[in-house]
Amino acid sequence: MNPETTDASRVQDTAKDRPFEPNGRPLVADLDGTLLRSDILIETAVSVGWNAQILRALITSKAALKHALAAKADIDPAVLPYDDAVVARIRAAKASGRQVYLASASNERIVAAIAKYLGCFDGWFASNETTNLKGKAKARQLVQRFGERGFDYIGDDAADLAVWSHAANVIAVRASKKLARRLALEHPNAEHLVSATPNWRDWLKLVRVHQYAKNTLVFLPLLTAHAFSVNSIVLACLAALAFSVCASGVYIINDMSDLSADRAHPTKKCRPLAAGVISLRSALIAAAFMFVLAAAIAITISRHFAIVLFGYLALTTVYSVWLKRKLIVDVVVLAMLYIARIIGGAVAIEVNISEWLLAFSLLVFTCLALIKRYIELATLRDANLSAPSKRNYWLGDMDIIAALAAAAGFNAVTVFCLYISSDTVRHLYRYPQVLWLITPVLMYWLCRLLVMAHRSQVHEDPIVFAFHDRISLLTTVTIIAIVLIAI
Repeated sequence: MNPETTDASRVQDTAKDRPFEPNGRPLVADLDGTLLRSDILIETAVSVGWNAQILRALITSKAALKHALAAKADIDPAVLPYDDAVVARIRAAKASGRQVYLASASNERIVAAIAKYLGCFDGWFASNETTNLKGKAKARQLVQRFGERGFDYIGDDAADLAVWSHAANVIAVRASKKLARRLALEHPNAEHLVSATPNWRDWLKLVRVHQYAKNTLVFLPLLTAHAFSVNSIVLACLAALAFSVCASGVYIINDMSDLSADRAHPTKKCRPLAAGVISLRSALIAAAFMFVLAAAIAITISRHFAIVLFGYLALTTVYSVWLKRKLIVDVVVLAMLYIARIIGGAVAIEVNISEWLLAFSLLVFTCLALIKRYIELATLRDANLSAPSKRNYWLGDMDIIAALAAAAGFNAVTVFCLYISSDTVRHLYRYPQVLWLITPVLMYWLCRLLVMAHRSQVHEDPIVFAFHDRISLLTTVTIIAIVLIAI
């Protein structure tokens, strides 16, 4: 490529010296939110993170920021979520003999890579280190190249209005209701491409409603302390809701930080953000709303519960952006996040929490976290894929991970046996000996889960699996029944 520098941007135009085809004007397409069902600026910011160099670029200008992020980001054009309707329109125009161009406010490095990968563009226009090619700047560049009304333009948001005002034909994709109303007034002949939009199922998938089952852990202190008053039950329910809403916000941020890895994964590539079904901007707004709502519910419960929830949020955020890439540390932190829910439940209803319960929970959830890592590696192995570079686990680690999971699980059973032999249990239960019946049930469930994971019969988080597995649910009911009998 021999890009040519102009006052406005970096441009590559392989058809610059050729006249426009007689059978139609050039078709120019925007990138972010149009050709791509994503936003390169947000993707690179999440992927690269923030350091002194990025902060200096941010202070300098938006163009400098994009340039700095693009220089460090590792964006693979092959796995990006392209909009099928826009790609089809571009390829149809190219097949008819028209020239097609990509014009984006994203940095030239990434725009050039995408244009090269698709292989259907006669040229591209993009931002460079000093100029942000957006809105009026993009319009000036296109008019300079093609002339007033000398091109058709496909865009998606309000920033494209400045370009549409100089285009011969206005083509919009996934325009918001507000933008559609404005287009109806200013460009009544505007064409709206039919493209898939997110529905409520996509949003439920994004916020991981199916993961809310994990937050029933907040009821464990209520059960072990026998605090069955109406007030305690209400507070526990509010605590579960607060953790659920907060976790949804965290899941969104986690998905944003894992975009590249998810797109290369055989099943995670279908997640709403990885697939581009929901825009990154909308996801960020949703995450902020979730965090504010969770904080409001937490403060309603008590100041101390709000502190616990904030600690949970801080730990899970550090996990999402850093600790999940650390070997074994990620597993221990995952276990601690489960324990935070139990502590939160105890704080919400103001009961003391047993050290035995904390020790048992730490070991059980370490076991389940290890099984989760084993399942992820098994999925990659079965699909003949290598382990992601962002996770410090190798496919060859599967045997040792399974051994560690079994060790943690059976140590949890040992701690449980010591607990039901303690004086604490004798004071809490009328028939403490009955609790020994839980031991074989617990051992059966852990062994069965390990064997099923080894057979690749568990394809999701083991806790979520347990809430959908008939045998696991029956095991849970059996344990609860034993506890009630012992009371």
